[in-house]
Amino acid sequence: MKEAGIDLSSARPQLLTEELARSADLLVTMGCEETCPVVPGLEREDWPLADPKGQSLEAVRAIRDEIQRRVTAMLAERGLGRK
Repeated sequence: MKEAGIDLSSARPQLLTEELARSADLLVTMGCEETCPVVPGLEREDWPLADPKGQSLEAVRAIRDEIQRRVTAMLAERGLGRK
């Protein structure tokens, strides 16, 4: 992610809890389909993406770039993109 200008060195995975999701407007999950967490009252969208764990650097970059493309498109669709 450093290649994309994003520093995740201090980021740690968190368990998705109802409390954590309560302040969100949208939950985007990635490739978990029916096993995705359900948070009542929260809009959810699942993106069918491969898990990058154990993938080659090239594959991880492709997944990263697809996430960036989808986020950019979603923000534009919702009128939240950069101006």
